[in-house]
Amino acid sequence: MIRVNDFIVLADDEIDMTAIRAQGAGGQNVNKVASAIHLRFDINASSLPDFYKQKLLAMKDSRVTQDGILVIKAQAHRTQDMNRQDAQQRLVEIILQAGKTQKARRPTKPSKASQTKRMDSKTKSGQKKQLRKKVDF
Repeated sequence: MIRVNDFIVLADDEIDMTAIRAQGAGGQNVNKVASAIHLRFDINASSLPDFYKQKLLAMKDSRVTQDGILVIKAQAHRTQDMNRQDAQQRLVEIILQAGKTQKARRPTKPSKASQTKRMDSKTKSGQKKQLRKKVDF
């Protein structure tokens, strides 16, 4: 069982984890031992609330396939157990991130003082460039 928060708990049968060979560092074991973990989580078939399902499916993330399956590949550590924990932790973080609602952006206007300051600096730089011109007698 994976506890996401106080209200959401994912059963082990909802998550499909397979061991695969990792890329990169691993010494002599890199070609022999399947230490990386491939985690697959079917969003539509999960026990998550509908709010979380909709948010996860609407994410513009390459880890979510068109079929609604979230795929995480964990290979940062050299042991399978550590990679399994890493994949589960990343799944929890993705679900929690999807549950957050962004604050609505309120459009702002520049202040009157900042507008006049900007116009004054533009005028000064224009005068400076005028003085650089050739003088016509």
